[in-house]
Amino acid sequence: MWTSEQIWTWLEEVKDPEIPVLSLVDLGVITQVKINEKGKVNIVLTPTFAGCPAMAYMKKAVEESLQEHGISDFKVTLSFDQPWNSNRISEKGKKALQQFGLAPPPSYDRILDLEILEQAICPHCQSTNTTLRTPFGPTLCRSMHFCHNCHQSFEQFKPV
Repeated sequence: MWTSEQIWTWLEEVKDPEIPVLSLVDLGVITQVKINEKGKVNIVLTPTFAGCPAMAYMKKAVEESLQEHGISDFKVTLSFDQPWNSNRISEKGKKALQQFGLAPPPSYDRILDLEILEQAICPHCQSTNTTLRTPFGPTLCRSMHFCHNCHQSFEQFKPV
């Protein structure tokens, strides 16, 4: 028999399809792991946004991980009951984003001020001497910035 802690550890192997260095656990997409009295495993995924094209892929990857670890009685549910926000990204996840070349989103307290979008730390040289070029990046969850110190463009995982 397995424990929910074991399952959380196993699910760290499941990576985000757009950012393959970041696990769904560290992205904060896996929001619940429960085992009922009969041993059935229930996993809840909270996608980053309703139109995320990777939802089916992420659900399938979680199901495959459970099966690879010998779990056959499970249910994986996509839920929007509590909306995902970028504060769910773990510190380990933020480091993975930075190593991948993406500026991690800054944490915020309760209310997201749009000015926070303009505050990005360059993932290449750690400078704050940066400018928001456009809030629209290659995906809905990214914005484009420029670093005036190292003269490189970079993407930021948007705070939401």
